Amino acid sequence: MIYLNADLIDAIHKGDAVRRDTLRLLLSALNYKKIDLQHDLSDEEVLVVIAIEAKKRRESIEVFTKNNRLELAEGEKAELVVLEAYLPKQMTGAEIEIEIEKMDLPKDFGQAMKIVAPIFKGRADGKLVAEIVNEKIK
Repeated sequence: MIYLNADLIDAIHKGDAVRRDTLRLLLSALNYKKIDLQHDLSDEEVLVVIAIEAKKRRESIEVFTKNNRLELAEGEKAELVVLEAYLPKQMTGAEIEIEIEKMDLPKDFGQAMKIVAPIFKGRADGKLVAEIVNEKIK
């Protein structure tokens, strides 16, 4: 979180409104999580919060695009770019497929996801992983 505060100050000095506002929202979300858990957040917990915030932006982009609110979608895309800078590089669909092919998964989707989800947590979009797992076990 130390870097986030420094990045916020940098964004304020540079007049980067999108980055400034996004980092303020992120720091607020992290603070709420810290209060909720009643302890300082670990690096992994910080990444989870950032991933949740990024997922919210992706969902908003999808909704705004479907409803032809492109100006709102563009704002969410700009925020998403800021958030993704703090996340580890996400795996592509092809990379996920290669990893899943190496696994011997049960035919039950729920059981398969119990095995796969922890492996890809934070490294890949859960929705994409679920789609690939569903195709493999059919």
